[in-house]
Amino acid sequence: MDPDRLAGRRVKQVVAAWHRHDCDDAAGPLEIWLVDDVGDYIHITAGSDWCLIVDETAPHEGYDLGESGRVEVVASERGTPFARYAGEVVLAVDQRFDVRTGRVGLEICFSTGSVQCGSWRGDLHLVG
Repeated sequence: MDPDRLAGRRVKQVVAAWHRHDCDDAAGPLEIWLVDDVGDYIHITAGSDWCLIVDETAPHEGYDLGESGRVEVVASERGTPFARYAGEVVLAVDQRFDVRTGRVGLEICFSTGSVQCGSWRGDLHLVG
């Protein structure tokens, strides 16, 4: 998906995939889905090749990792920088690229702030 297509969409809900192990809190989401006001999904995650993936796939079910814990996929009213922008329209999108891996960063701008999405060593990083 071309992330520029995010511009003009209102974020209605945020869904996130979290890795949970025992009672430890997750350090950050593995994946994010922004749900717009017409029910379309914008999926953001880090690829194994360290690129930042942006597509339009719907959230998957959580799954068990055995002794390594589980992945929970839940609506995320808090815990991600996107939660504070629920109800706002995306005004602009700025992408960063690496010549070897492709897209490595994305800034999603709202009227009250922005969220930086990045891929670092195969992990999704969000700052807002």
